[in-house]
Amino acid sequence: MPTPVADGSYAGEVMPKEAWEMVSQNPNTQILDVRTQAEWGWVGVPNMGLLGKPLILVEWLTFPGSQKNSEFAEQLETQMATLGFDKSTPLLILCRSGQRSRNAAKLLTSLGYKECFNITHGFEGDPDGAKHRGTVNGWKVDGLPWIQG
Repeated sequence: MPTPVADGSYAGEVMPKEAWEMVSQNPNTQILDVRTQAEWGWVGVPNMGLLGKPLILVEWLTFPGSQKNSEFAEQLETQMATLGFDKSTPLLILCRSGQRSRNAAKLLTSLGYKECFNITHGFEGDPDGAKHRGTVNGWKVDGLPWIQG
């Protein structure tokens, strides 16, 4: 079950396995990946093709340079409209660790998106003792479907 946030700044937090259940069981729920183009290509992305769904990709920070994407909201709105979605479409938002996606969920909620959930721990999760990601928690560690592009 999603965990609502106390301040109401976005709909709530979901663990990666919960996110996969939600997107698998609800035909309207979509995943929005806000990592960079480099991360999508080199690290991988959730395999939404298994569900016959698109994966919505919009950078929160631009690559290269890691500057905030000033066109984030417009790019998302364009993709959503092209795919036939609107601000009532539930969005499960993913990044590397859950930080960028949380910020995106807050922004999108403030812009009128109705159900924005942050995927806790993101795609690669928290760093381990050796400061490596992908070994402690997150989408990949949970064994959820992903592909590398």
